[in-house]
Amino acid sequence: MYIGEHAARHPDKPAIIMAESGETRSFGALEANSNRAAQLYRACGLRFRDHMAFLLENSLVFYDVCFGADRAGLYYTAIPTKLTAPEIAYIVNDCGARLLVIGSAFAHMADELRAACVQVEHFFITGASAAGWRNWEEATAAQPATPIADEVQGRDMLYSSGTTGKPKGVKRPLNGDAVGAPTLFFNNCRNYYSYDADMVYLSPAPGYHAAPLRYTMVVLRFGGLLVVMRHFDPVHALQLIEKHRVTHSNWVPTMFVRMLKLPADQRAGLDLSSHRVAIHGAGPVSAETKRQMIDWWGPILFEYYAASEGNGTTNITSEEWLQRPGSVGRATIGQPRVVDEESGEELPPGQSGLVYFSDAQPFVYHNDPEKTQAAYNAQGWSTLGDIGYLDEDGFLYLTDRKAFMIISGGVNIYPQEAENVLIQHPAVFDVAVIGVPNEDFGEEVKAVVQLVDPAQAGPEMAQALIDFCRSRLSPIKCPRSVDFDPALPRHETGKLYKRLVKDRYWGNKTSRIV
Repeated sequence: MYIGEHAARHPDKPAIIMAESGETRSFGALEANSNRAAQLYRACGLRFRDHMAFLLENSLVFYDVCFGADRAGLYYTAIPTKLTAPEIAYIVNDCGARLLVIGSAFAHMADELRAACVQVEHFFITGASAAGWRNWEEATAAQPATPIADEVQGRDMLYSSGTTGKPKGVKRPLNGDAVGAPTLFFNNCRNYYSYDADMVYLSPAPGYHAAPLRYTMVVLRFGGLLVVMRHFDPVHALQLIEKHRVTHSNWVPTMFVRMLKLPADQRAGLDLSSHRVAIHGAGPVSAETKRQMIDWWGPILFEYYAASEGNGTTNITSEEWLQRPGSVGRATIGQPRVVDEESGEELPPGQSGLVYFSDAQPFVYHNDPEKTQAAYNAQGWSTLGDIGYLDEDGFLYLTDRKAFMIISGGVNIYPQEAENVLIQHPAVFDVAVIGVPNEDFGEEVKAVVQLVDPAQAGPEMAQALIDFCRSRLSPIKCPRSVDFDPALPRHETGKLYKRLVKDRYWGNKTSRIV
């Protein structure tokens, strides 16, 4: 299924609504605009497997650009909007984009980007003008609104968030499939989340991130209605569920925390009865936070474990999770395997090790063969670098990312456990638990905390948080010290840049072992 089929049947049916402004794009208009975009790409000389990139805030034109590239058989790279011009140029140059589209919000970078993006042949800007840039709306309006003659399925090539070193593009194969051919992800959305043409989907996250981009494009392929927020606001998100009779949504755990911390009067009195599928992932969620959300919304939470690499996916329903708290579910794409890091041998249920996926979809890290090779083992299984274990029924439990495991006095400590406890303290707004240098033990556990009220920061609050953690976890897993930060560095999607926090304490040390 593809947007053209829905445009032919119901051209005036709304496809996208911008939540704040109420602007709407019908399926007929989305079909015409994306065809014009594909025609423009061809007119610029872009062919199957060529690359283009775009720097756009959540907007209607975002999907014109995406679907144009998707139906022209291109690799398209969505660029995070909070990056600096040099960071943007790095991604554009690394992916080999021949064409770049930016929004008017980034016009102040136009000169710098044009000079720095040395491989780009065609520069376009939406809703504005800039020297050396063509206006997107004028350029596409001059193109036919009919499909290109050689339509072929394209796909995204997204970049990691760059928490460790330079971001890397995740490249998956383009096989020349017909536009709209079913994929494993498409089928998973239909079979697991009950995607259909009657769904109303709320997207509160930036569209350039993997999950919002992929889930929302599939919503439109099914013919559903997409309600897009430009920026997440907890009160407005809840109001939108009631206003638009939202049936499906997608969240990250920090959004749950923000909503749960709202005053009772802002959470009450809203009709959320239409809401039947609340998808969440992109990071671990504490057991207490998830229980509170299920108590509030009912058993409609569907958690996934996956990544931009697309090599495997697990899913778990609310009912399954209540029986197995902490699990991220069983495989729906690929098959998880837990491997001993030293011997490379597969481990039995209950033993923690490095999580791999077998029977997985292939991927490479663009321009980084060493990183690609490190992601695969001798059996051809691929890993994202996460630590976890399987139970007897094949349910996967994650304990942490390998890079942030703390080794103190020879004991492995997974900081996620302490983070899950500390975020429940009413004074805590956000938290990162890391390992910092300790002359005696190699590392010791430290919590870096953002408080709801920064005025409470001080030794008494630090001790109160340590005591709170020790009342719920073994002391070895709890922080020995607490620092306070006015705002922890997080990606717009909610992902914590833990490496930036950790690097404050390790400086330029070449080793993480004292």
